[in-house]
Amino acid sequence: MRSPRRYPCAAALAAFFVAGGLSSAAAAAATPPASRATASDATFARLDARFARLVADDHVPGLVYGVVIDGALVHVGAFGVQDAASRRPVEPGSVFRIASMTKNFTALMVLRLRDDGKLRLDDPVARYVPELRSLAYPTTDAAPITVRDLLVHSSGLVTDNPWGDRQLDMSEAAFSKLMQGGLGFARAPGLAHEYSNTSYAILGRVVANVAGAPYAEAVDAALLKPLGMTASYWKVGQVPASRRALGYSWADGAWRQEPVLDDGAFAAAGGLHTTAGDYGRYVAWLLSAWPPRDGPDDGILKRSSMREIVQGEGFVELTPGRPRSDDKPCPTPRTYGMGMYALADCELGAMLSHSGSLPGYTSYVVLSPSRRTGVFAFANLTRAPLPAAVWDAMRMLDDDGRLRRALSAPSPALVEAKAAILEAYGAGDIAAIEARLASNMLLDRPGPAWRADLGALRAAVGECSRFSGFDARSLRSASFTLECRAGEIRGSVLLAPTSATLIQRLVLTAKPLASGR
Repeated sequence: MRSPRRYPCAAALAAFFVAGGLSSAAAAAATPPASRATASDATFARLDARFARLVADDHVPGLVYGVVIDGALVHVGAFGVQDAASRRPVEPGSVFRIASMTKNFTALMVLRLRDDGKLRLDDPVARYVPELRSLAYPTTDAAPITVRDLLVHSSGLVTDNPWGDRQLDMSEAAFSKLMQGGLGFARAPGLAHEYSNTSYAILGRVVANVAGAPYAEAVDAALLKPLGMTASYWKVGQVPASRRALGYSWADGAWRQEPVLDDGAFAAAGGLHTTAGDYGRYVAWLLSAWPPRDGPDDGILKRSSMREIVQGEGFVELTPGRPRSDDKPCPTPRTYGMGMYALADCELGAMLSHSGSLPGYTSYVVLSPSRRTGVFAFANLTRAPLPAAVWDAMRMLDDDGRLRRALSAPSPALVEAKAAILEAYGAGDIAAIEARLASNMLLDRPGPAWRADLGALRAAVGECSRFSGFDARSLRSASFTLECRAGEIRGSVLLAPTSATLIQRLVLTAKPLASGR
């Protein structure tokens, strides 16, 4: 058995998600309140115009998108038609297949089974899927594929989007035969990230075997029903005909309806049909896992387990950046977690994203855990250019001030540090709080130098009366702004890893009124 692999870059990227906003409870997420936006809201009018332009310019039959903020689906936009022949319009309740965005449901179901003590992520997957016990690996020294390898796409199986897109309705018997006959490897397991639909199909079999019920029934019982996702389906025949968005491709100047792929062995990789309302509930619930905090879990899945979706196996890649309408460069490190990509956007910070694509359907979601915000879109067209529009929507929300990073309340230790900072500044001498300084502080910068620094700050901005901003980045670090008579002090504080509240780093910078605030 292999121990989990962790790499510095991946660990840093995962840690990027730790500090987050105060999120709504899952109970509130299960039944989002009515939209707090109105049709005249200028922000959402801009978003509507962006998605309407995509529909008009890119031959998209129909599209629906949603915005989740603070635990509620606050806006839904619907455009075009769900059926090109009848011209039945897309509505907020139209049902789209979301393809690979299903993978996050599968990952969370696996984590639920792990939490219930029914499986271990670092066990060889053959322990749960007997058909894989005789799997031939590409080298004799290859380690066996683990459940974790499948979750994060490091199984070594070859990427299979073109082939996998057409396997959704493969029977369970045929899938068993496929696994018994051997699978195609790109490399030995554990060496690199390589996206694999087959990996998630295998996870679907893991879920079924461990839960003792078919994959779809297990996910319905554990996730969909508790979240109130009553308009989500696995089988095409279950979708009400009046609300089903038919899938199309654009070819030779016309829409061509794609063949229907029903539910099958690859459902865990991309089979879910859902609505904006149901998926909005799911997004609100998922974002409710941030930040870590006291209080009971909701009984569906532990918040700590939900947050594991940002933890990849360390195979970080530097991408050119998010899709966007402008040409601004935005190099972005990202890694695949568990059913979600975790990335560090150059402007928006820690984000999660995933796409979905099947013949006739495209979907895309972007989440900002620290801002309690998500934007998603579904279209009934093969390879619709949704990513740029969804990222543009996030950027518009940020530009309009709706994407504020929620500030966590400071811990008791940081509250003590706040008082110490004010005391030292008021005295003009760091020695006034010597008992609250870590041993390195006066070694790194002697007391006389601190007195000179504080004197210069006081000369620049005068007395400071209160904190006008205090942003807790973690339980032991924060950035802050002190309001002063002739300007402000901007700074940061880092506490030592001791039980006592001791300051190991303090940075202070003056911003006089004359230089702008």
